[in-house]
Amino acid sequence: MRWVTYEAEAGVRTGVLDGESVRGLAAGTTLESLLTVDALVEAGADAWRAPAETRDLADVRLLAPLRRPPSVRDGLCFLDHLRGCYRALGRDTELPAVWSQRPAFYFANADAVVGPYDDVPVSPGSSMFDLELEVGVVIGRGGRDLHPERAEEHIAGFTLYNDWTARDHQVVDMAQGIGMAKSKDGAITLGPALVTADELEPLRRDGRLELTASVNGVELTRGSLGQMDWTFGELLAYVSRGADLTPGAVIGSGTVPGGCLLEHVDTPDLGDFARWLRPGDVVSLAGTGLGETRQAVLPATEVVPLRAAA
Repeated sequence: MRWVTYEAEAGVRTGVLDGESVRGLAAGTTLESLLTVDALVEAGADAWRAPAETRDLADVRLLAPLRRPPSVRDGLCFLDHLRGCYRALGRDTELPAVWSQRPAFYFANADAVVGPYDDVPVSPGSSMFDLELEVGVVIGRGGRDLHPERAEEHIAGFTLYNDWTARDHQVVDMAQGIGMAKSKDGAITLGPALVTADELEPLRRDGRLELTASVNGVELTRGSLGQMDWTFGELLAYVSRGADLTPGAVIGSGTVPGGCLLEHVDTPDLGDFARWLRPGDVVSLAGTGLGETRQAVLPATEVVPLRAAA
């Protein structure tokens, strides 16, 4: 099933997509609440059998399927993305051994989640604003110390994930050395749907799940989950080591190789991609079976200066 959270004149509802229409559940039902009580399958059957309402998709506004997940983490499972960033920065692309020993991840801002068609402002004070093409998994059944060969059994579904990034702020974050902060604080796009694992599995198994990112209608990159160096099972096993994964938690795959402007800033033959995002740009992510996002970039708000610490 393809679960959505949508807004119509009656307010915000949760439902399942049925072609060009959406079958809505009763008001007050959220994906977060369904996942918490492990009721996604039963609720989906109810939506098909006896929806509380049915609306044309063109008459609703799709929001992030999970508007406020209990937690968001972002992994780095595509090592060629890291090599591409190093190459663009003029660094040696041979990665330190630590990258092959365990998958990396950081905690992201669950309060920054936005919908698939929401406008996104440039991070305040940033002149190096970027996109990142990713896929997010949503936890259905919670767990702890998961086994890498069975961890994917805890995935309820998948969604597109855009990890908007202020690269100039990232330089400061990395210099301070305590993790990602203002560089990743502005927006995280989820959507347009939460596609259940059973529906997406044939595409994943057969290698037909293609992912693309484009800016102003021009394709930036094309890739697939088959390029992952660390599987979702391995990532979830590491994330859950000594820690609880709760229903509704979102974990990003990391960036598909070539799926950010940083990897292209030193490539003049890419023309308009040899720059950062600016107001007026339109960014789209797409995935076979996952749908497509489309978001305009807005100007940043004014920065209020801070005093220098003594």
